[in-house]
Amino acid sequence: MKNRSVPTDSVLPHLSYPDVAKAIEWLTGVFGFTEHYRYGNPASPSGAQMHFGSAYFMLEASREGRVSPSESGTRNQYLTVFVADVDAFYERVKAAGATIGEEINEPIYGERQFGAIDLAGHFWLFSQHIHDADPADWGAQVANRP
Repeated sequence: MKNRSVPTDSVLPHLSYPDVAKAIEWLTGVFGFTEHYRYGNPASPSGAQMHFGSAYFMLEASREGRVSPSESGTRNQYLTVFVADVDAFYERVKAAGATIGEEINEPIYGERQFGAIDLAGHFWLFSQHIHDADPADWGAQVANRP
């Protein structure tokens, strides 16, 4: 399903973690992400690439100027990951012990979604397109049409 209010394309985000190896284990076990590769010392990697379906993202070891939300005490961005069955994914994540930061809801822009917080304080929004919503129909100011 396509939803004009929430288009999906390719971007490669980078996230900082105090312990990349623990992050790989947690993200694999709780969210079901898959490790593609890691680099640096295999037991204590300085970085890794993970994916969930066709969505890829990088993990990097925290360093000056690049720290996780739990290290900085702030959260200023989050990632949206699209899943086929958000209700089943919610049950999996909750059963695995993740902190649910936003319960399942259906905002006006055509999604069904929930948010979870990972071991380093990153907020992940998991979303499923439930109908195609024209942004103009819910009050967005559309700048251009694709």
